[in-house]
Amino acid sequence: MWIFDRDLWLEIFNTLGKNMFRTFLTMLGVIFAMIILMLLLGSANGMSNGFNRIFAGTASNSLFVWSQRTSEPYKGFERGRRIRFRIDDANILKKNIPEIDVLAPRIELGSHRGVVTVYRNGRTSGSSVYGDFPEIDNITKKKLVKGRFLNNNDIEGSKKVCVIGEETFKLLFDKSEDAIGQEIRVNGVFFTVVGIYKPNNNINIDGENAIFVPFTTFQKAFGSGDRMGWMAISVNEDTKVAIVEDKIKKLLKNKYDIAPNDERAIGSFDMSEIFNNISSFTTVLQGFSFFVGIFTLLAGVIAISNILLITVKERTKEIGVRRALGATPKIVRRQIVMEAIVLTGFAGLIGFAISVGMLTLLDKMFGQGNDFPFKNPMVDIPQFTIAFLLMVGLSVLIGLIPANRAVKVRPIEALREE
Repeated sequence: MWIFDRDLWLEIFNTLGKNMFRTFLTMLGVIFAMIILMLLLGSANGMSNGFNRIFAGTASNSLFVWSQRTSEPYKGFERGRRIRFRIDDANILKKNIPEIDVLAPRIELGSHRGVVTVYRNGRTSGSSVYGDFPEIDNITKKKLVKGRFLNNNDIEGSKKVCVIGEETFKLLFDKSEDAIGQEIRVNGVFFTVVGIYKPNNNINIDGENAIFVPFTTFQKAFGSGDRMGWMAISVNEDTKVAIVEDKIKKLLKNKYDIAPNDERAIGSFDMSEIFNNISSFTTVLQGFSFFVGIFTLLAGVIAISNILLITVKERTKEIGVRRALGATPKIVRRQIVMEAIVLTGFAGLIGFAISVGMLTLLDKMFGQGNDFPFKNPMVDIPQFTIAFLLMVGLSVLIGLIPANRAVKVRPIEALREE
């Protein structure tokens, strides 16, 4: 096969090696173009990974639903009526909406984002206290530092246990103390600490300083009865959250005699909208990066074509001799095109190696913290493969211009060339 022809490769490297400085300058355009392309793609990937880190532990297909006041009179009820969810609402929704994957009823002591004073051995902490089911951990994952989270045994036995945040631990315990098994007091009720969690510093739904107790224990300890504050819900992966949201509101409006067009009585927040918007943004950013990078690469490849046109002019006599000795136009064209491919491919690999080093440096500078959405800004194998194949394809197309110029050289006129 001609691609393994040793003489062909010797001729290519001999030609390119005659003027090393010019060959290097020719490659610079492609090297810089590849660096720009890889940096743009890698940075876009780094931003995508950074956003994924920010939302880590929070279900992307989650939905939060809570009750508010009506804004429309309906069926004899006046405007401004306060709607209060009950625990059986959760069972009704799970029974009638099969698209719901996880539903976790929640309740908070005091008002929303309210602060309750928690006591231990003369120390106090202003904390948010939540009554929860273990399922909440499937929607907003808690990073446990020590101990465990709530479980079904806690719910069934209405156990007076709690999971506290690191901030609560710092305020109520000494640094050297082991909080597991120790008691804290909330509104005169003692709870045993069974776990300590580290809050998500990026997406913090439950606040900086929170305490979680079993929902059933919350009901008995604080007399909440069958009331439910709000619901955290995740839907099946193949279902749009907005569809489930509409079904939930329709069902609850029918149960509580709320006007169908009342948009204020039931509040909701679709977490998937944030994920989808960010995903769309990073996809557009990657597409834009690829678009800009490819045109930069094209400019570099065109520079190689121009240099090869000059070398063809310089090698007119050489080409004439080869033609006179029997070299066909196909062979001459093949060598020029291969020279373009070798120059472009080698320059591209150098640019890729340099860009990897630069991306690694960027990751060390910006990718280690949690304050900036940037992590592991590397180019994946499919992206590099597509970019490299496009680069080689462009080099073939551009290389045909000097190759066709070389083919048009007539042997007799070339031999007269001085």
